[in-house]
Amino acid sequence: MTHVSARRGALYVSVAATAWGTGGAAGSLLFDTGGLGPVGVSLWRYLLGAAFLLLLTRGTPFTWTGRTLLVGAGMAVYQTAYFAAIAHAGVALATVVTMGATPVFTALGSRFLLRERLGRIALGALAAALAGLLLLTGEAALRAGSFPGIAFALVSAAGYAGVTLLSRHGRDDDPRAAAVGGFVVGAVCLAPFALAEGVVPEVSWTSVALLGYLGAVPTALAYGLFFRALTALRATTVSIISLGEAVGAALLGVLLFGERLTPVAWSGCVLLLAAVTVLAARAETA
Repeated sequence: MTHVSARRGALYVSVAATAWGTGGAAGSLLFDTGGLGPVGVSLWRYLLGAAFLLLLTRGTPFTWTGRTLLVGAGMAVYQTAYFAAIAHAGVALATVVTMGATPVFTALGSRFLLRERLGRIALGALAAALAGLLLLTGEAALRAGSFPGIAFALVSAAGYAGVTLLSRHGRDDDPRAAAVGGFVVGAVCLAPFALAEGVVPEVSWTSVALLGYLGAVPTALAYGLFFRALTALRATTVSIISLGEAVGAALLGVLLFGERLTPVAWSGCVLLLAAVTVLAARAETA
């Protein structure tokens, strides 16, 4: 496996966060155009993500480990819980709770489980990023207040933090195997629930295009880069840089869906982006 520098790892997770920023919108559109629920969307996302990665890496041997099972189960939990949070409370609330809680859970886990300490720059970036996230999405989240949505978002954050910590702990494993294996195991975990909920989408050009995009960009590409970045960067560093996803999602809403951001939200966008940029520029290999 080719060594990844800290700078390249920061670039990888930044690109992954940008791609993830489009995933919530694609999933939300599939609820309407494809007639799928949260579990069905997650199942198709993992199946297509695995297929795309296998096509890209065909002929390349993978190294599998027992950790793949846990990573896959964690991916099934956090992805489905995130889409469930969107279905119950909307994208804004799901984003602010999931993304706000994830780096906190990850920081606690990395400190006590991986013995990774946060430096002053990382702590400052975490505080600034969380403040920016609240300014960006907090007002919309309060308007869409929903206890089930918050609960699902917290479950999603815990699952995402668990996957990050497990992958960082196994940073010497093959990142391609982690991604493909995680997708396959996650799909197997979700299949019984998806069959009960409804797994066959309403076929149209729109739903097919959305499923293809969801499987290729915010899944195969983003997670492939994410697992690669975890071979070089601390778990908490990766989770903080991933908060850039919220900026991408907000800008996508403005450019494509005609959403409006208040001056407070724009200031949060700038603060969050600045915190992520500083941390990415100062990233060091752990």
